[in-house]
Amino acid sequence: MVHDGPRQRFAVLALVAGLAAACGNGDPAPSGEAAPVDLTPPALEEAGAVAFAALALDCVTKEYPYGLRVRLESADDLGLPRDLTPVFYGCYDWHSAVHGHWLLARLTRRFPGADFAAKAREALDHNLTGKRVAGELDFVSKKGRRGFERPYGLAWLLQLDAELAEWAADAASSEDDRGRAARWREALAPLTTNAVERLKEFLEKLEHPVRVGEHKQTAFSVGLIHDWAVSVGDQAMQDLLAARARVWYGGDRDCPVDYEPSGQDFLSPCLAEADFMRRVLPPGEFATWLDGFLPRPLPETLEPVDVPFDEEDAFGHLHGLHLSRAWMLQGIVSALPDDDNRRAPMAALAARNAGAGFAGVDPNNYIGSHWLGSFATYLATQRGVRQ
Repeated sequence: MVHDGPRQRFAVLALVAGLAAACGNGDPAPSGEAAPVDLTPPALEEAGAVAFAALALDCVTKEYPYGLRVRLESADDLGLPRDLTPVFYGCYDWHSAVHGHWLLARLTRRFPGADFAAKAREALDHNLTGKRVAGELDFVSKKGRRGFERPYGLAWLLQLDAELAEWAADAASSEDDRGRAARWREALAPLTTNAVERLKEFLEKLEHPVRVGEHKQTAFSVGLIHDWAVSVGDQAMQDLLAARARVWYGGDRDCPVDYEPSGQDFLSPCLAEADFMRRVLPPGEFATWLDGFLPRPLPETLEPVDVPFDEEDAFGHLHGLHLSRAWMLQGIVSALPDDDNRRAPMAALAARNAGAGFAGVDPNNYIGSHWLGSFATYLATQRGVRQ
């Protein structure tokens, strides 16, 4: 365990409470008009990075509890998580382990001298090796596994690759850290290549996007994939996604935001679609498309919701919904013209969801903390807006 007893847990709780307070202004204005609001989200400080890194360090090598999701062709396919997937065996499930590693890379790159950084480098060194990646590649290459963690987990794997690529080229980082990042990326490369192949195969065949609020949702994953493609210069993937976007979403109108959220959503179907389309449409065309897609003003169903507590159910997904709504709204705002009157109310709504989301990150509840730290970090470092 990385948490140093009640003192460390209290520090994390105090930190997320502070982030919640910082983001949770922007109260709804009367008559549906936007109250004045600073459109610039607060920057993540080192104390926040320490808290979120602690959550990932607590789980990337923690084998149990674990939710194993794998297609079995025979009894030979059974095994312990560490043996089946020797890199991403912690954090309760494969995709959470992937973005737990992403979190450690992103925060160590940003705060290389922080207290957590040495332990983060050690964890990445331990898991991102050629031998362990070979075990991962063997696992996903078996019969019946083309669809394993596709698209959600593979999209996060590409985010990890993008972070390592940028870190390796980051002139502000030390030579040692650039070398580590390059070595980790090289070790991961066979699995990354496999993921890109499987994703392209899938996306080329997908005629109808999945519009749910959980892992299978298309819009969220292709947003992450597009950002990776821009980061590493994969023009073929960018072109593929731009073409598929028009097929999937180009004619969409009147998204039923009033139907959101479903009971265990951690993604907004409507906001995720808009956040993806702002990546692939020219700004003027995006603003026009958005006119027909999202209502004005945005409905109250996008305000933060109450989250029931249940240690063994997925109600806690709703904490992640608040976080992802916030960064999606920020992304949409970033693509609108400066004089667009939707910007201020969307930024205020993002702030309210961010405040609720940060407040839901509880290090005492592993079922939530094993993944919410990554979502909180994605929001707090504005990864979806700043490449």
